[in-house]
Amino acid sequence: MSKPSQPVTPLYRKTVLDNGIRVVSETINHVRSVSIGVWADVGSRDETLSQNGISHFIEHMVFKGTKRRSVRDIAQSLESLGGYLNAFTTKEQTCFYARVLDSNVPEALDVLSDIVMHATFREQELEKEKLVVIEELKNAEDDPEDIIHDYFEKALFPDHALGFPIIGTEKNLRGFRREDLFSHLRAHYQPSRIVVAAAGNVQHDHLVKLAAKYFRQARGRQAQRNRPPGPTRVVRPLKKEYPRPINQAHICMGTVGYSIHHRDRYPLMVLNALLGEGMSSRLYQTIREKHGYAYSVYSFVNLLSDTGLFGTYIGTDKKNIANAISLVHKELARLTKTPVSGAELRRTKSQIKGTMMLGLENMSSRMMRLGSSELYYQRSISLDSVLKKVDAVTSEEMQKVARDLFDLPRFSTVIIRPS
Repeated sequence: MSKPSQPVTPLYRKTVLDNGIRVVSETINHVRSVSIGVWADVGSRDETLSQNGISHFIEHMVFKGTKRRSVRDIAQSLESLGGYLNAFTTKEQTCFYARVLDSNVPEALDVLSDIVMHATFREQELEKEKLVVIEELKNAEDDPEDIIHDYFEKALFPDHALGFPIIGTEKNLRGFRREDLFSHLRAHYQPSRIVVAAAGNVQHDHLVKLAAKYFRQARGRQAQRNRPPGPTRVVRPLKKEYPRPINQAHICMGTVGYSIHHRDRYPLMVLNALLGEGMSSRLYQTIREKHGYAYSVYSFVNLLSDTGLFGTYIGTDKKNIANAISLVHKELARLTKTPVSGAELRRTKSQIKGTMMLGLENMSSRMMRLGSSELYYQRSISLDSVLKKVDAVTSEEMQKVARDLFDLPRFSTVIIRPS
């Protein structure tokens, strides 16, 4: 008989600097690496239509030179130490992060603070990077399995910034000026909206001293956020088709879902894993293994601060579009009508908990949890508490969520169809 897993008790600490920047850390003494992220509470949903893409473009441009460092200096700064430097933008957040040896934490914070606070946005680099991001946009358009998610979000949120693509549009990208970038930074990169998160072999007090040193020039009053609330229900379901000179049809179906604070987010998490995560999921077993209609099929959930979405994806031959959609509908309807068995529920919970526990071995995953939790909850959500919430999910709660969300007349459907 196997021994039960021991509770996970990470050494978590939080400090707020005098200027309002929050510093959160999780000390893991048995590793030699540290993952550090500088998080800004701003994303593509904080843009107007004419600004769309500016958050992501700033994420690119900070790597193109500061008052102290050239493009090459930034590229070599941590790579020469064996480290790693990168960034990403989401609908609601932007993160600049590094992974380094524990002895190189000062260098990492020096570089991260420099690119976030002292980027120069030189005109020559600005024009070159516009071309780079436009190529990134074209690359996404050439990948239907990627771009269909942008089309799907636009169908779910047609009159809201949540429907904007994170990368923006070519027209906007070509029109951005240097002052536009500085204006966006001033409006959104307020110290009260910045979090420094670190996980690994790092001492919190040392991290706080470094953050206070390198971010001491960060100033600015706490500006009122003008973020329009997100929709909580689909008002008018849309069906959109996009012809493309491709060989396979790509389909996304779904609806507006729950926020990251919703009381039923854990039943939804378990329901989504059972339905469409992994080879043992119902969608995979039915559509791929039983009928052979798809190579790739899955479901997904995106929990945002005040809304969210649930969706399913299928890549299939154009002659099987109707059959594949029908099978997805049947699986969704089955979850609304028939309670999940105890054995399947236990297997799914075990899958979720195992995935989460394995993620603890990755310092970057730990840092990502720390940073996003601080921005969404203003505190750390311990893995122990999440595991307990997952364990507590019942079949009845999952059926309730299925009945609430899987109302097929409210589903929007997007198809990229071979022309």
